[in-house]
Amino acid sequence: MINFCSEVEFLFKERIVLIFITEKGDTILNQRDSVSANSPSAIDDTTRQDLISLQSADIIVGIPSYNNAGTISRVIKAAELGLAKYFPQHRGVILVSEGGDIDATRHTIESLKDKHYFDNSFIHRPSVETGILATRYNGPSGKGTAIKAIFEAAKMLDVKAGCMLDSDLRSISPGWIELLIAPILQKDFGFVTPYYCRHKYDGTITNMIAYPLTWSLYGRRVRQPIGGDFGFSKGLIESLLSKDVWESDIARFGIDIWMTTVAICEQFTICQSYLGSKIHDDKDPGKDLSPMFKQVVGTIFNLMDIYSDIWLKVKGSKPTAIFGFESEFAPNPLHVDVTNMIRKFKDNVQEHLPVWEKVLEAENCRKILEVAKMEPSHFELPVEVWIRCLFDFALAYKKQLDGLSLNQIIDALVPIYYAKVASFVSKTINLDSPEAEEVINEQCIVFEKLKPYLLERWNEK
Repeated sequence: MINFCSEVEFLFKERIVLIFITEKGDTILNQRDSVSANSPSAIDDTTRQDLISLQSADIIVGIPSYNNAGTISRVIKAAELGLAKYFPQHRGVILVSEGGDIDATRHTIESLKDKHYFDNSFIHRPSVETGILATRYNGPSGKGTAIKAIFEAAKMLDVKAGCMLDSDLRSISPGWIELLIAPILQKDFGFVTPYYCRHKYDGTITNMIAYPLTWSLYGRRVRQPIGGDFGFSKGLIESLLSKDVWESDIARFGIDIWMTTVAICEQFTICQSYLGSKIHDDKDPGKDLSPMFKQVVGTIFNLMDIYSDIWLKVKGSKPTAIFGFESEFAPNPLHVDVTNMIRKFKDNVQEHLPVWEKVLEAENCRKILEVAKMEPSHFELPVEVWIRCLFDFALAYKKQLDGLSLNQIIDALVPIYYAKVASFVSKTINLDSPEAEEVINEQCIVFEKLKPYLLERWNEK
């Protein structure tokens, strides 16, 4: 573990500007203003002029938001205080992309005008007051478009580093800004992913799919490959903006895993920063799944095809450096309705069996049907069966089997995912979060061991 808590001296005078971007912008910019050939700019004319008036900045903090007026003030204050405390001589910009109720967001901002939180935090206010501007972004509704606007603003301002923060954070502190930005400025990392202390059932898509696949496919143990809070370099901004994905489904829920995978595969140096407990708006994985699951997993499967020349050659895995001080937290409890997930699995067997018979190897399909007959009190989906099934679905997605659409393939995976989460919850119900974390890491090791199964089948005709 590497501790990283130092303060540094810099050369430039700080200026922090807070800009709000809302959804449904009215102006589409000329093609010459686009970053990639097939994607119009996400920044409208008004915002563009405001950014031009700023001329440049050293640091950008982006906050994509959708109707988070109840929590966003805490995130804004933490970002502003963090910039003032840890980077007082850097010129900074805080950019919030709001995709929902802009009036509620404006009302929240009005309450921050007196800046009392500087005095309460014993942090000196910057010499240039924070500017607040409400504006709009252009493009498809979704987190990806909000992030694109932030990246475009960063490129216009020629920033040296930046970070992104979720707008529903309840556990953020000013120290997060240092931990996400300083590795870029001081250590020349290209991408900083978060390392949280989370409840054992928070982030099941990460725990069951994104984390183990990133570990086993690309050989990097990145604990939160779809974490919403991350740091990025100028070079990574330019690489991501050059991709033609911003009008696709990736620009909705698949954006986070896409950025992590691009950073790994295009050889940007990656680290993690320990941010402590992540407390945000919790979601029961059995009640709030679609369309996020389908778009995240679909993005992962797409990326497997795009970067197959890389991961097919990867053997083993290696840890990723962690900065920050790792202390123990007690994450908020999260209830998972196991009975509901088992029921969703069993109730969908007959509907999806025709797809399973096409997608799954015969033995894997047989074992899934055996699991469907288990009583809830003894319910278990063995990890090896889950991994082989997931690999089978990735192969089917790549090969686009005759008679099956990509949506049908992903839809048919959902009930098996419910079975896997229910099995994990049943196995870890009496374990604390650190003990459950060991179970997750053991699962990742099994993913790595079973990778030859995927390699053998990937290039089959």
